[in-house]
Amino acid sequence: MSDASHSTGRRNPFAAIFLDHPATVNETYFGHMRFAFGFSFWLGVAAIAALIHAIIPALCETTASRILKRLHARIMARH
Repeated sequence: MSDASHSTGRRNPFAAIFLDHPATVNETYFGHMRFAFGFSFWLGVAAIAALIHAIIPALCETTASRILKRLHARIMARH
């Protein structure tokens, strides 16, 4: 086999790491980054609310579950 026939089957490692997945959800790299950062922010807020609720059950009774439902709806709307 020659190098020329071998190179046509190779994938660009940069594209495989940074671009392929965002393209599957019709986003650019930076658009996907923005979505993922926003998602992680709200997951963090939900985690803090759940921690507060664990310590003081009368606080944040439905905060974490409401955030998770909203995030789930956002994910489902993308597919």
